[in-house]
Amino acid sequence: MDAHGDHYGEDWTPWPGDAPNGWPARTPDQWLDVARYVRHAANKLGEDLPLCLPGEPNECGRSAQQHAVVWGADLKARAHHVIETAVPTLEYGGWAAKTLFRARLDELRAKRPDGAPIE
Repeated sequence: MDAHGDHYGEDWTPWPGDAPNGWPARTPDQWLDVARYVRHAANKLGEDLPLCLPGEPNECGRSAQQHAVVWGADLKARAHHVIETAVPTLEYGGWAAKTLFRARLDELRAKRPDGAPIE
């Protein structure tokens, strides 16, 4: 996969209205901010991702939302690699990559972006 490829399909479109998980929909400008934040974080952990968002020098034609999804997966892989290369034992790595990860993900899923619990 290239650094910004979308192998889900060329006809991939943004969610209509709210996201399937109950989070409110983001505007294209908000997705642009999210994609930039994710790219910045990923760049801190490895090879730089391209400057190809809408309005950038190497604009590739995909939406900021598509970039946020694909680069989010890239960031997740880079973070997992940090865990693998930092742990003293495989057991500790498994705990961090699975148990700790799952607990934190559950916490994030339990709240909306404004901090309100999801009911």
